[in-house]
Amino acid sequence: MAEEEGPTVELRQRKKLKSSENKESVKEEKISDTPIPERAPKHVLFQRFAKIFIGCLAAVTSGMMYALYLSAYHERKFWFSNRQELEREITFQGDSAIYYSYYKDMLKAPSFERGVYELTHNNKTVSLKTINAVQQMSLYPELIASVLYQATGSNEIIEPVYFYIGIVFGLQGIYVTALFVTSWLMSGTWLAGMLTVAWFIINRVDTTRIEYSIPLRENWALPYFACQIAALTGYLKSNLNTYGEVHEVYKIYIFSLFLGYLLQFENSALLVSPLLSLVVALMLAKCLQLNVKKGTFIAKIMKVINFYLVRTLTVTLNIIMKMFVPHKENGHMLKFLEVKFGLNMTKNFTMNWLLCQESLQAPSQDFFLRLTQSSLLPFYILVLIICFLSMMQVIFRRIGGKSLKETITLEDGRIGGRPEIIYHVIHTILLGSLAMVIEGLKYLWTPYVCMLAAFGVCSPELWMTLFKWLRLRTVHPVLLALILSMAVPTIIGLSLWKEFFPRLMTELMELQEFYDPDTVELMTWIKRQAPVAAVFAGSPQLMGAIKLCTGWMVTSLPLYNDDDLLKRNENIYQIYSKRSAEDIYKILTSYKANYLIVEDAICNEVGTTRGCRVKDLLDIANGHVVCEEGDKLTYSKYGRFCHEVKINYSPYVNYFTRVYWNRSYFVYKINTVISFQS
Repeated sequence: MAEEEGPTVELRQRKKLKSSENKESVKEEKISDTPIPERAPKHVLFQRFAKIFIGCLAAVTSGMMYALYLSAYHERKFWFSNRQELEREITFQGDSAIYYSYYKDMLKAPSFERGVYELTHNNKTVSLKTINAVQQMSLYPELIASVLYQATGSNEIIEPVYFYIGIVFGLQGIYVTALFVTSWLMSGTWLAGMLTVAWFIINRVDTTRIEYSIPLRENWALPYFACQIAALTGYLKSNLNTYGEVHEVYKIYIFSLFLGYLLQFENSALLVSPLLSLVVALMLAKCLQLNVKKGTFIAKIMKVINFYLVRTLTVTLNIIMKMFVPHKENGHMLKFLEVKFGLNMTKNFTMNWLLCQESLQAPSQDFFLRLTQSSLLPFYILVLIICFLSMMQVIFRRIGGKSLKETITLEDGRIGGRPEIIYHVIHTILLGSLAMVIEGLKYLWTPYVCMLAAFGVCSPELWMTLFKWLRLRTVHPVLLALILSMAVPTIIGLSLWKEFFPRLMTELMELQEFYDPDTVELMTWIKRQAPVAAVFAGSPQLMGAIKLCTGWMVTSLPLYNDDDLLKRNENIYQIYSKRSAEDIYKILTSYKANYLIVEDAICNEVGTTRGCRVKDLLDIANGHVVCEEGDKLTYSKYGRFCHEVKINYSPYVNYFTRVYWNRSYFVYKINTVISFQS
């Protein structure tokens, strides 16, 4: 037996050796087949360097020129340098005034630590209320700006207001540069970046609100968002071979979300976000994914199972997070959407007032007309359709098990197979869907439109994809694609220059004037005549200006993320309703108000949209007019308070004493001792 086993063992060993040798030979063949990258000639390296250098120079120059343009336009619009400090501050309207007022408070604080403490435990802004202003109003930009102003010694060189708006204008320059770079990365030519910037500036009415309200949170956040998009685009473009490397984006997202959770004072809304549950579900599904041969029946079944697994895990994780993480349900948002889409009706003043705001309505026809006149919308639709159809084509081929080349070349005509293109197509469709519902979100979507449209018309791959579908044979498709990728943007650029550049120059040369003497007189009177401990009541927008210009305490603020402040705003607005003097007096004294300011513009408002005036909304909420079928008309035995209080007759003079007035404002002292007169 021993003699017989010898040759058998030897044969097995030879088989093992042979199989291992085969594997090694296969590896050697693969290694030998892999092309060894050769060092590019010097003239090619020089061309690449020159291209990158010119592109970077154009990107930085575009950003700097846009920042300088904003500064010059702002100066021409407000005559900012020729005005006194009070007149400058009045240009900050509504919630913008609140943000800038806290920047001033930080500069006045004896130390940074003390300033932060006073903002996080603020009881000097709203009467009978202590708020964490940093958390509630996202004041990190103001904290950083105040630190930079003092740390850089700028207080000896430049005024605080110029430093503040200078930072915001500088960020807008970075914003434009990031859009430039993103379009450049996607198309491979900096010509796309130039076209992106041109479209952005020409359509700036729909791409940014920087000209109307400088301190808005979006003007601080969107530049960083654009930089993240540019970085992610570069990452996806350079790591397109394996799914695992794209998978790293999920980890970055989770880390960023956790950091945001901490910086936003443990904001539980981030933890119960459906998007977080989706990302975690995708990562878990990736760990559980089995390696099976592509194109087989089992592989197709596994894809279907993976899809349902991700969906089920997402819903399950979100439910679990909501069960164990204490959070506040956003009932206002859900009710707002129900009413907006006609699924419900409401008489609530706050809800109807929000629905009447232009930024929360659907985009008007003028919006689409402006984008069409600048040729942006037609080219965006063309680019989006080609990229989307190409993406779907690639997806269906992969589902069908067809093998696709990992490295995409120009001749392939398969632009939808690039990971960064897939990401941007999905992203722009989602943002566009939101912008079609709420016009205020167009400032997030329209810059994306500029970038995507510019990339498409400058990309030879996009034209090649189109020609591949058309089966163009008369002209060499690659050559025609290269020609069109240069000719089309050049023609667009020349037409934009001819039509819009003179308008931009005219705007810079045209002297405008911001003249509001009534508000200046009101603020001057408050600072000179009102006691330091006085509390003022009035419209939230005016209260923001009073907080900034005088520092006096107010009863409400133009903020809409706090239930108590929303209720305060509704109650204070009752001064424009058909309520009795006694009712208004009780409301105002419940908030410890000492002075009441009635605005003639609201009291005698003649709105273009009937039913959206403040007094109309109050009448609907109070049941003083017919709102819908089945409602009964309720007559009020009182006149409109803002009219009646001006007449100076009993019982109004018993509760309120007029102490100041001009063409726009009437100020009344709220009497502490009521004397009834006949």
